Amino acid sequence: MRDAAGKADQINSTLKEICFQAVREHLAALGMEAVLDLPMPLIKDLLTHLTVCQLDELQPALNQRGISTLSGWIGVLRDMCGLNHVIDFHTEEEAKHEVMRMLFTLVFYGFTNRFVQKNITNLNTPSFLLAAVKCIKHFLLTTPVESLTAERRPLLNLLEKGIRSVGVSQCIDLSKRKTQTALYVLHRLLDHGVAKKIVVDVQCPIVLAWILHGRGSQYVNLELKNLMHSKKASCILQATSASADRASCSSDLNTRASEDQDDQVTPCKRSKLDSVSMEEQESGKANFNVDPQVLCQIFTACEGPSAGACPWGQIDCLEIRQCGSDSLKVLNSALPTFFCLRSLTLQSFSTFRDTDVLSLAKALKQLTESSRSSLTDLSISVLPYTGLVEFLLDANPNLIFLHVEIQTVMRGSRFLLQYPRAEDSDMPELPLEKLSLKVAELHQRDLHFIAYVLKHSPQLTSLHVAGMRLPTGSSQSQLLTTLSESNHLLKSLTLEDMKLSDCLPEILKILTDCKLEELQLNDCRLLEKWSDKEENLHQLVSALKKVPSLHTLSLAQNRLAKNVCVLAELFSGSSSVKRLNISSNFIQPAELLEFAKRVRTHHPPQRFDLDLRKNPGDRDPDTWNTALQRLRPFCVLLVEGWNSSDTMADYISNM
Repeated sequence: MRDAAGKADQINSTLKEICFQAVREHLAALGMEAVLDLPMPLIKDLLTHLTVCQLDELQPALNQRGISTLSGWIGVLRDMCGLNHVIDFHTEEEAKHEVMRMLFTLVFYGFTNRFVQKNITNLNTPSFLLAAVKCIKHFLLTTPVESLTAERRPLLNLLEKGIRSVGVSQCIDLSKRKTQTALYVLHRLLDHGVAKKIVVDVQCPIVLAWILHGRGSQYVNLELKNLMHSKKASCILQATSASADRASCSSDLNTRASEDQDDQVTPCKRSKLDSVSMEEQESGKANFNVDPQVLCQIFTACEGPSAGACPWGQIDCLEIRQCGSDSLKVLNSALPTFFCLRSLTLQSFSTFRDTDVLSLAKALKQLTESSRSSLTDLSISVLPYTGLVEFLLDANPNLIFLHVEIQTVMRGSRFLLQYPRAEDSDMPELPLEKLSLKVAELHQRDLHFIAYVLKHSPQLTSLHVAGMRLPTGSSQSQLLTTLSESNHLLKSLTLEDMKLSDCLPEILKILTDCKLEELQLNDCRLLEKWSDKEENLHQLVSALKKVPSLHTLSLAQNRLAKNVCVLAELFSGSSSVKRLNISSNFIQPAELLEFAKRVRTHHPPQRFDLDLRKNPGDRDPDTWNTALQRLRPFCVLLVEGWNSSDTMADYISNM
């Protein structure tokens, strides 16, 4: 009887799969109503079989029936990334945007993978790109951007409405005609669109000057000005000639019946532009204009009469990821009048030179001396030593967020710079709310300076410190004591790659004096010097339970191993912790099973996220899976595959 029932279930399951596949292939003919009329359990099972376009189309109607499409989007992500990939999305919109972002990038730029190959007939279509582009917030300006002025022009209209940030990852040669296409797309997104953030991931000072020109700063780069004026007249003639061909471009305009038809425009043939010889292009003698206003006239000539002068956008967030001295000179010239700039991020592959940082500080000071300045966020890496932070803070005392990465370099000039004296109480109170410091090596006087900054930042709510390695015999206790004494508003504290095994009393004091909501002590070697590891961990857990505001706790990479069981006490009684990260702690299957038993005994009143990644579950898969099964009623588990043969170094480090 059981065998017969099992065969019947298999047949029913197979028939159901065949029916779901048929619905997927013929949904357009069946219509949405046919799906919506199905029983709710069948609809939920169907979701994982639909294409991304079908999921996107059905989602609004399904939501009205109270049905979430989350399982469908998660199914696509699992198919794309593999079963061992951690998927941490809790809403259908989050999962949908991640799917669309990943697939748009692959399809638009011509990349492929197993998932794209399997679904190419559903993805390589205008309808998919038009659906996916609405979920894209960041656009990377690279090949095949030329298609946005030709067969994919409808996408440009949608990108203009949705893109919030633009990335430039390739150097743009202003002497080549194809440069005009890239600059025109940039102009549309930055000036006609809503993008206010620009990410420059290439060392190309003249392109940086073009981007900054007219978009906030009043500075005019002379090289760019000469380039624009020398080529302007001939390109205006090109635009006029192109306008004369308007009728032939627009006579055969066809619109498609869709919700996006107002955004679709038939590409214009620009014969006047195409007539320039390849020899002229290669030699750089061709008169290709780079003025955004003229470019707009040329590329939109077939769309009808111009509405007048183009608007100028404003950049409020600028990120330069390869900031060499030449790019910094361009930026420093623009900064004093860059009043709309709110956030500035500068990164360099090598350490910034002292003179470059001091020049930047001078330009920042000129900017912040104006009441019109908006700059509140500054991120810079890598500085050669801690003392330069003083100059940046002095240049912009209105900073709300500061991120600094420091790689200590021994240079003679550093000793000419004086740290503020600890007894100097005249330093004004800083409005800093978020501070992030990444320091590879620290001297004791550097620690004094950091503590000094913390004392003068009573509004600080978030602190992230990484890599503060002190000389042998020194302790981080001074830093932690300063926090408990001076930063009572602290809500988020992240300390990583630091030795804190001798700082348990100071950590307990912070938990008493600050109303923390998030605490991350990652790779801090907490248990290293504890003589009674279990007892000291009990003290930490007891203090954590007394912080009712705490919702996120991370103790990743602390060699907890068998002591993980103590953490189950976090969930005895009323617990506020909603996310616990114990990844990379060499937790063995038997130890996780004991942890699961204790959690089950305490029966947490609400489910919490539990990150178990990078722990050796494959040492005993059956026990590991049993532990996971016991935890699932109480936790949303984040796990991934572990291959012990590839992680011997981690095993040795945790012995």
